[in-house]
Amino acid sequence: MKELKNKTILVTGGAGFIGSHLCERLFKDGYKVISLDNYFSGSKNNHIVGVEYREGHTKDIEKYVPETPDIVYHLGEYSRVAKSMEEPEMVWDLNITGTPAVLEFCRKRGCKIVYAGSSTKFSERRPDGIEGKDLSPYTWSKTINSDLVCNYGKWYGLSYAITYFYNVYGPRELAGEYGTVIEIFKQKYLKGEPLEVRLPGTQSRNYTHVDDTVSGLILVGEKGRGDGYGIGSEKSYSIREVAELFGSEIVMLPARKTSRPSSAVDITKIKALGWKETKTLKDYIKEFIVSLENGRK
Repeated sequence: MKELKNKTILVTGGAGFIGSHLCERLFKDGYKVISLDNYFSGSKNNHIVGVEYREGHTKDIEKYVPETPDIVYHLGEYSRVAKSMEEPEMVWDLNITGTPAVLEFCRKRGCKIVYAGSSTKFSERRPDGIEGKDLSPYTWSKTINSDLVCNYGKWYGLSYAITYFYNVYGPRELAGEYGTVIEIFKQKYLKGEPLEVRLPGTQSRNYTHVDDTVSGLILVGEKGRGDGYGIGSEKSYSIREVAELFGSEIVMLPARKTSRPSSAVDITKIKALGWKETKTLKDYIKEFIVSLENGRK
């Protein structure tokens, strides 16, 4: 087995929220780390000193990465459920065009791929009969790609593992139209604006700190084999309960077309690798509010 200093890890989407934290941890652990990112949602503000950054589309991975990595963490895909309804062509470009190229890269070079699937495919059936994978172009594309990764394992003996994230939060999280709920709420709290909650408000989610998510990813990279590595907190909150943790005024908005009741969380396989949650959403929000109050004193 190679020593760490001789191991090369490629992270697609390495300048993004989760990807940048993964790059940072891997580099600290002694790996040579390469990031391939098209900066659609990633940012050069997330660059980590010591990591090598290459700007480009995953469909051109062969052009940008002549090396043969030991592991490819494939996080570089479109990843917003509701927004994908407005721009399906972007989803097809980033997910349907990009991911097969990454798989071919791994097949030809014999390197392991750790694919970031989407937990939205486990969403409960809605009253209108729509299930998780059919909620939006994003959820459909991620489900198809998870199946494709599994099939590359069957067809070509590709070494792979598939992980599923659950509402990751923490430093470098995005707000805005491609943002995630905790950072959106934080930014509204900072501005003194009401927190907007989509009806019915009982939609439950499991929120996982980015540090715990990255710890799970690294374990899966080292020891994981096959599908089913959910990396998520076992504690769930309704979206209204999350808003109430901030103690702000809450405004209820109409439900979105992509609204879903909940997603099943199965962390059996990741726990078997030794993973456990170390940080909680309640403490994170409390620390955020306390730090603001201390800053005003």
